[in-house]
Amino acid sequence: MSNEFKSWEEMSVLEQMQCQYWDMYKDAYGVRPRGIDTSTWTEYAFQVEFEHLALVIQQEEIARKESEASAAVRFEAQIDSLIAAGAVSREAALKWIHEAEGSDGDDEYLCFLLGLRYGYFRKAA
Repeated sequence: MSNEFKSWEEMSVLEQMQCQYWDMYKDAYGVRPRGIDTSTWTEYAFQVEFEHLALVIQQEEIARKESEASAAVRFEAQIDSLIAAGAVSREAALKWIHEAEGSDGDDEYLCFLLGLRYGYFRKAA
């Protein structure tokens, strides 16, 4: 018996659904499912679960966007506060925040630390 992975095309519909379930579950809850045996699930059972997971993913996306918007408001208030306290520019205030957060000048890591959307500091093209 070979230990090679099957390609998507070589998988049965149920095997493909198992893979899709694992991916959707992670998108919904942030972790892969553990202790859930899908080996006896039917296509119908997968479809029902996919509908549920799609709703959870949609709710999580809304919550994430709301959280990122709140984080942006807090961040911009922090920038304004630092400028009022003596930072000579937005760039100087941002440098102070990087130092305080320990992000070593890495803007994307700072986004993660502060809950800002990925790419918050990128210039629009």
